Amino acid sequence: MNVTIREVARAASVSVATVSRVLNGKGPVREETQRRIRAVVDRLHYFPHGAALSLITRKTNTLGVLLPDVHGEFFSELIRGIDSCARERGYHLLVSGSHSDRAEIEAVLRATRGRVDGLIVMSPEVDTQTLKTNPTEGVPIVLVNGVGDGRLFDSIHIDNYGGARGMVDHLISLGHRRIAHLAGPAGNRDASERLRGYRDAIRSLSGRRSRELEMAGDFREDAGYQAGRRLLASKNPPTAVFAANDAMAIGLLASFQESGVRVPQDVAVAGFDDIPIARFATPPLSTVQVPIAELGARATRLLLQALAGSGRRARRHETLPTTLVVRDSCGASLREDSRSEGRDFPLKRKITLPTERRHSP
Repeated sequence: MNVTIREVARAASVSVATVSRVLNGKGPVREETQRRIRAVVDRLHYFPHGAALSLITRKTNTLGVLLPDVHGEFFSELIRGIDSCARERGYHLLVSGSHSDRAEIEAVLRATRGRVDGLIVMSPEVDTQTLKTNPTEGVPIVLVNGVGDGRLFDSIHIDNYGGARGMVDHLISLGHRRIAHLAGPAGNRDASERLRGYRDAIRSLSGRRSRELEMAGDFREDAGYQAGRRLLASKNPPTAVFAANDAMAIGLLASFQESGVRVPQDVAVAGFDDIPIARFATPPLSTVQVPIAELGARATRLLLQALAGSGRRARRHETLPTTLVVRDSCGASLREDSRSEGRDFPLKRKITLPTERRHSP
C-alpha cells in the first residue's frame, strides 16, 4: 500500500502541515525537524501524490508539447532539446503529436487544461484564433515556427527563407541552371518560407519562376523517393534538386541510386535541417543546418521565462540563423583541387547565412 503524508507526520511526530512545508520548501521549519522528516520520508519510501500536490502549489511541474508529428529524426532531436532543458529545471513533458485537423487540436488543448504549466506549440494547423478560443487562459504558450499574434504569444522561428535562398544560390554558383524544388506540405509555414527562398533565388537567375520544376511533397522519405521516379521519367530533368527537408532528400538519393543515376555527377541533391543521418547518407548530404536540439531548448527557456514572469510582460520573439553545410551530394567536392582527393572524411564546409528579419511571406 502507498504511504500517506499522515503516516509520515505520525512517524516524525509533527503535523501534516509541517511535512507539507518541508516537502514544498515553503514556510519556516527548524533544520533539525527538516532532517527528521526527510529521514522518515526516505525510510518509508514516501512519494507525494502529484495531483494532490498540484492542488496545493497550483503547479504541475509539467510542460505540454504539441507537435504536428513525432515521427523522424527532426522531432526526436527537437524533443531531446526540450526535455534536456526542462529536466534541468525540474519539469517533465507531456507530448502529443500527429494532429491533422482543428477539432483534434482543440481536443488536445482541452485535455491539457490543469495538467501542464505551459505549452510549446509547433503545429501548422494551430492559429491564434484556435488558441484564443480554447481554455488555455493563464497558461503561457510559445509558438515554434508558427503563425500567431506577436502581442499574445512568445515565439521562436528558424530562418527558413534565408537558409533556402542560400542553398539555391550555392547550387547556382556551382553552375546549375535547372534546379528543381521538392516542397513541403501546403499550409506548413516552414515549407512556404523555404519555397519562397527557392523562388526568389530562381528569379534572381532567370527573372521568372519555373513552375514545372516545383513538386509537391509532405516532408517524408517516400515523397522524395516517388519524386525521384517522376524526375527520371521527365523529358528534360533538372541538374539539381533542392528538397525542403532532409527526409525527402534521402528518399531522392535512394530513388536515384536504385535507378543507377549518379549523385552528384548526374544530378546534385541538397536538403534542409541537417538531421543526424544526413552525414551518413550515400553520398553525404549537403544541407541547410538547423540547430534542432537548440531550437527546442531555446523554446523551453522562453517558456520558463514566461512562467517566472507576469502576464503583462512584453512578448519575446527570436529567430535562429541557419548554416549551409556543404558535403558531397551537391557536387562541390568535384570542384576541389587534387589535394582533396583521398581525404578520410566527406567534404564538409560550413557557411553561416545572414538571418532574414521578415517573419511572414
